[in-house]
Order: sequence, then C-alpha cells, then structure tokens
Amino acid sequence: MADYYSQRASAGLIIAEATQISQQGQGYSWTPGIYTEEQTNGWKNVVDKVHGRGGKICLQLWHVGRISHIDLQPGNQKPVAPSAIKAKASIWLQSGSAEVSEPRELELFEIGSIVEDYRQAAFNAKKAGFDMIEIHAANGYLIDQFLRDSSNKRSDRYGGSIENRARLLLEVIDAVSSIYPTNRIGFRVGPTSNFNDINDSNPEELFAYIATQLGKKSLAYMHVIEGQTGGDRQNIPFNYDKLYALFKQNGGLSSIANNGYTKDLAEATTVDLVAFGVPFIANPDLVYRLEHGLPLNEPDQPTFYGGDEKGYTDYPFYEK
Repeated sequence: MADYYSQRASAGLIIAEATQISQQGQGYSWTPGIYTEEQTNGWKNVVDKVHGRGGKICLQLWHVGRISHIDLQPGNQKPVAPSAIKAKASIWLQSGSAEVSEPRELELFEIGSIVEDYRQAAFNAKKAGFDMIEIHAANGYLIDQFLRDSSNKRSDRYGGSIENRARLLLEVIDAVSSIYPTNRIGFRVGPTSNFNDINDSNPEELFAYIATQLGKKSLAYMHVIEGQTGGDRQNIPFNYDKLYALFKQNGGLSSIANNGYTKDLAEATTVDLVAFGVPFIANPDLVYRLEHGLPLNEPDQPTFYGGDEKGYTDYPFYEK
C-alpha cells in the first residue's frame, strides 16, 4: 500500500480508500482500519512515503452499517443499522461473495458511541500524519442509511424529518472538527446512487439541506458521486450544479465531482475539482499523461480486489 500510494504522489490530493473506524464498521475482508495502534502505525508508513515524494493524502473514514456479515462483526453479532431492514446487497468474505446479514436497529444510546469512534479515528488519522480526512456518507453505508428514508424508519430524533435523518452526519462532522480544522475536513455523498440498495423519496430536498448545513461549517469540500456509483452518470434527473452552488454560497470551500470523468469532461466542467479513480489505478503517472496528452494504460479489472501486487503496483510509468 505504501508503494501504491507513493507511486501516485503527483496527484493534487490522494483520497485513500475507505477505512473502517471500528471492527463493527467493517463490511468486507481485507479492508483497512484506523482503530488500533498497529493500523495507525501502518498508515503512518504510507503517509510518510507519500509525503517523502511531495504528495498530500486524505483518509476516508467509513462505517458500513448494515452492509456487513456476522462473520466480520465482533462476537459474530448482527450488523447495525438505523432500522432493522436487510439490504439486497452482497459483501466479500475470505471464502468469497456472500449476502449481507440481517441487521439490528441501533439503540439510541449506541449512536453517541459511534460518533466517538469517528472522533477517535480522526485522532488516529492525525497521529498517522494524514493532511486531512473525508467522511464517507455515500454508497449505502451507515451515514447514508441514516440519511435516506428507504432505510431509516426511526421515530426518535434520528428519524422522520430530513433534519433528524441528517443529524448523525452533522454530529460526526462536529466531533471530527475537534481534531482537524474544518478546512481539513471533507465529506462524500451520492445523491442519486442506489448502490447497496439505497434510495430516497426526495433526494433534491435532502441533499440541498446537507449542502447548506455543511457549507455553514466551512468544510474543505463536498465530494459528489454524480449518477450511479461505478455506472451511468448521464440522464440522471438531479441538479448537481445547484448542489455545488448551495454548498459554496453557504461557506463551503470547494466541491469535487466524481464518476466516469475523462480529461475532456474534467476540463469542460465548472466544478472546482475532479476525482479520478479507475484511471489512477492503472496509471500511477496519470497527471503526467494527462498534461502531455499521452495514452493511458488499460485497467485490469479482475485484479481490483484482493490478490498481490499484480494490478496494484506493477502498472508501468510512461517511458519518456
């Protein structure tokens, strides 16, 4: 991992892979955490190597909620969720793909502990030397499950109205801002993505509220997955430009657009920043190639998850 990320240190900002804040927050085998001293030291090695090559790196903090399996949970307990609604989704165990387990509804008193897990994860990220952090609130994971009315049927102060459903995200942001200044905190949302069986009856109003409230906190950026995660970004009935404008009008510093961007699309957009995912996997020197109009390596999709250095650190740099 240290080799992989340092190879890509020429990125304007590396947003590292989703990293669970606790064992309860894990949903897939072989994903990293930031809740033990050993994990924190491992990440420090990664960060030091990126910094040694002049790069900047951000850690994405993650709790999967119901997108998990009892085999991955402490004491083989049920995964947790805002409501006890099983998702039509699958995860990956060491033995292979498996359906997610049925979750249990979080008790009200447990939610504060999860907020504290985010704060502690931010503390560990800072200890490891990360330049900033991003709160993962997309793709049907725990925070997104609280945001959406398809997965959140609670009747307490975390359910019902948009303000209540957004409460957990705002509390997490407030908690981590005790560790990092707000201009070193970003968050990620996917307003129209149905990934991991997630949806909402009124995404325009929901995400307008989120953009407004988190803009007021002067956060570094709002990172938006446009369209379907890993899929179609065209013909999606959602006004992303309005969302970006709301965030900045209320004090947010920048916005990042994500999903299927090419060099031409990126240069044509008016949004502040663009995230590249798959092209950066296959091209450690993506910045150089884009700057000079050079051909790109083709990604080897079967090697994207698990395995060894093949399809990870062995993609060639362009021979000048």
